[in-house]
Amino acid sequence: MYVIKVKGVAKIPDYVQLRDEKFTLLAYFRIDRPDKSLEKIGLGDKAEYIMNMVKDLPFGQILKLDI
Repeated sequence: MYVIKVKGVAKIPDYVQLRDEKFTLLAYFRIDRPDKSLEKIGLGDKAEYIMNMVKDLPFGQILKLDI
């Protein structure tokens, strides 16, 4: 699974994308509201781990997660 942090502009907030090995979009959520999206794809128990990785990730960079 891959995670990408997307910088918002003006009134659009920052977002996170989660993608699978084929780079298909699994989840797209605001950085400050990950809970519903992660629960929906079955990663609610990994939310803290994912958000800790996102916190230090620069915008626009892709990070591979081993979940």
